[in-house]
Amino acid sequence: MADQHSDTRPGTLTLAGLPIGHRDDATPRLRAALENAEIIAAEDTRRLRQFAARLGVRPGGENGARIVSYYDANERDRAAELLADLEAGHDVLVVTDAGMPGVSDPGYRLVTACVAADVPITVIPGPSAVTTALVLSGLPTDRFCFEGFPPRRGLAGYLAELADERRTMVFFEAPHRLAATLTAMAEAFGPDRPAAVCRELTKTYEEVRRGGLAELAAWAADHARGEITLVVRGAERTAAEATPEGLAAAVAAHENRGVPRKQAIQQVAKDHGLPKREVYDAVHRTPRD
Repeated sequence: MADQHSDTRPGTLTLAGLPIGHRDDATPRLRAALENAEIIAAEDTRRLRQFAARLGVRPGGENGARIVSYYDANERDRAAELLADLEAGHDVLVVTDAGMPGVSDPGYRLVTACVAADVPITVIPGPSAVTTALVLSGLPTDRFCFEGFPPRRGLAGYLAELADERRTMVFFEAPHRLAATLTAMAEAFGPDRPAAVCRELTKTYEEVRRGGLAELAAWAADHARGEITLVVRGAERTAAEATPEGLAAAVAAHENRGVPRKQAIQQVAKDHGLPKREVYDAVHRTPRD
């Protein structure tokens, strides 16, 4: 059976990042997208309407946009419906309560469906709590990873796997769980591991609290409120890892995972902040079993 939309050019999916707090962070492009939208998929339709009202923008302009809910519980079914709209030639704008759709918020399933269906996708960049907290933390920013919300179950095991992570780590956490999570991190990473709790970013009561994990856990017991982003310094290298034997072992570990030796040497040199020649010499001078 022929596709009923085969002669119709698909619409465009637009993922729009909304301000994480301060409304004046809304860009002219975001305002225009809201005013010109045909269909808007919003994590919370009520909050979207309130946000648009604060901007003085009417979603969809004079014609009005069709606004549908798009949140965790209905993401799978709604993604299929929105894909059908796109394949029928309608443009769809996706927004969340704050930040970028698809990053700890609905959006990923629809994007992958659009990629598979060859539907055009574009993004309107916006403020990010991840990078905002990272640069405010005072911790290394050259290499970092985003871990999202720590799991409710199996937290100790999850953190144990991250104990040797050298990149700065960024997490989201709910206020009522922050103290317990920081306490668990102090046990897994060490009580003095530097970290920063960033709350209410770009809002009136923005606050950044820096210190060791145990110190922050004690503070959070009485002060955890609002939207929380947690930044934790990665593990520092031990003296043994920087020896020729340690460098050679690190290269061998990469090779055992199928990484070519040249690439493995480059990666280990980058990880340790060393010249490639030093790692190369360590590999070729250290006996292997």
